[in-house]
Amino acid sequence: MKKVIQILAILLVILVPVILTAQPMPWDPSIGGGAGSAPVGGGGGGAPIGGGLIILLSLAIGYGTKKIYDIRKKVLN
Repeated sequence: MKKVIQILAILLVILVPVILTAQPMPWDPSIGGGAGSAPVGGGGGGAPIGGGLIILLSLAIGYGTKKIYDIRKKVLN
């Protein structure tokens, strides 16, 4: 039963943000859609992902390093 609850919790964490993501309708020019609409924020065209990507990669490296350390510690003892 505990395993089922864990799986449901993981699915909930993954699926709720996907369901709740609000996107403008492509045919409504009043909210940012339409044929000739410019990107929000000027002409740059995309969201900056550099800072978040660096944080994510550093956390992944730290987690992997800890897992390797724990495995080596367990094998040597």
